Amino acid sequence: MHPQGAVFDEVQNAPDLLGYLQVEVDERPEAGRFLLTGSQHFGLSDAVAQSLAGRAGVLHLLPLSLDEVRRFPSPPADLLTTLFTGGYPRIHDRGIPAERWLSDYVTTYVQRDVRQVLNVGDLESFSTFVRLCAGRSGQELNLSALGADAGIAHNTARAWLSVLETSFLCFRLPAWHANLNKQLVKAPKLHFLDSGLLCHLLGIREPGQLAHHPLRGAIFESWVVSEVYKVQVHAGREPRVFHFRESRGLEVDLLLEEAGGAMLTEIKSGATVASDFFEPLRRLSELLRRRGLAAPELRLVYGGDEAQRRTDVEIVPWGEVAERKW
Repeated sequence: MHPQGAVFDEVQNAPDLLGYLQVEVDERPEAGRFLLTGSQHFGLSDAVAQSLAGRAGVLHLLPLSLDEVRRFPSPPADLLTTLFTGGYPRIHDRGIPAERWLSDYVTTYVQRDVRQVLNVGDLESFSTFVRLCAGRSGQELNLSALGADAGIAHNTARAWLSVLETSFLCFRLPAWHANLNKQLVKAPKLHFLDSGLLCHLLGIREPGQLAHHPLRGAIFESWVVSEVYKVQVHAGREPRVFHFRESRGLEVDLLLEEAGGAMLTEIKSGATVASDFFEPLRRLSELLRRRGLAAPELRLVYGGDEAQRRTDVEIVPWGEVAERKW
């Protein structure tokens, strides 16, 4: 910490402070003097951009990644507990039961943050909307259908989803639609950034309930995608992550766009590997090659514990996701 600096927490509650800091920084432009933090992203980035443009760097602190969770003294040891507890720091550094902390978090988020930002009159409808979004994590986003199910207008659904995104509860994984053919689906997928919060919103109250839950595959997919997303964001990179689907049925869960090529990843929550898991990867790889693109790297992430190799496909167990380069 700078010897003559200061830390300002919850700075979104004191927007006038930024103007004073601008004057101070202009007079003494020493890097690292002030650290500004806020639990709300709403409006904070705009305020910083207006008052401190060119004078401040912005870091988005997402829920902890698997690699970060494992740095605590007693990290979860198995997949189901990892998914259930998620990556919010207080659960791990204070040993607070995940269900209790997440229940308090959701209540605080809805009653304080959302009321301040959206002026939502019907908090019950918003709570229903959030849970409906959780039920669609890992699925293609259809805002009209989502709004209809929640009993709200399309524009309201769009505005409410934007709030969930700016508060880092979820994000849209865009469809990759290079000029391959006219059959590509362009709708994004919705993914929650924290599997623990996702489990809570889905009514999962202990890890064992995940074993046979109908949405276990979607929860695992969102967890893997969010891990890759966090790797790129925490490295200061603009995420280049997508999903791929064409109307004739070919679908790949995760596509990373890289300089000169791509990485294709299928995600399966089962503890064993079946031969048909590789078919979408190989079909899309062949399609890319026929279009003159470089042969992509192929990966399968699964819910088992053993790293394997199948000629052209690297098989990554869930526990080694954090160790791979993405």
